[in-house]
Amino acid sequence: MPTIAKRGRPGYDQQSVLRIAVDVFNKHGYEATSMGFLAEYLGISKSAIYHHVPSKEDLLRRALEEALGGLEGVLTLDGATSGAPDARLEFVLRETIGVLVERLPFVTLLLRLRGNTEMEREAMARRRVFDRTITELVAQAQQDGTLRTDIAPGTITRLLFGTINSIVEWYRPGGSLSAEKLADDVLAMSFHGLRE
Repeated sequence: MPTIAKRGRPGYDQQSVLRIAVDVFNKHGYEATSMGFLAEYLGISKSAIYHHVPSKEDLLRRALEEALGGLEGVLTLDGATSGAPDARLEFVLRETIGVLVERLPFVTLLLRLRGNTEMEREAMARRRVFDRTITELVAQAQQDGTLRTDIAPGTITRLLFGTINSIVEWYRPGGSLSAEKLADDVLAMSFHGLRE
């Protein structure tokens, strides 16, 4: 994302406005949140909010880039691009959980998109490309003989990400369950099951 000069009044910068806006979007819905409502939530005038950001759409674009940029970045890391397919898959899943935890409000917003605007549809298309890349990795691991072949690669991907994506609904950073332990638990359940 290009570097943008900081604008705004004391007490807020663009990043803090973005974080607060994402929290409000997640709580009340993007469509239901007006710039006036957001300004009221921030405790500033509606005109003052435009010192921080040009539009509500710009806030959404930045928020989605935080989520998608992090997820897409995982696919470029060494652990995702080299090695055995099953090891690469485990690496990608672990790192994806890390991004989800680190950028929880942003990923939550991404997962709640409805596709009502062109920007939302573009973000959803990028997410589908990410999912297809994982499906291809699953298929490679199946061909390699390291994953079972009686379940379609697309189904495996949906089941894995159904589990991972559900984390946004219940996980609270800073609690007793660390991001690392959470990733360990998801991978253990996904790759080894629940039976002893």
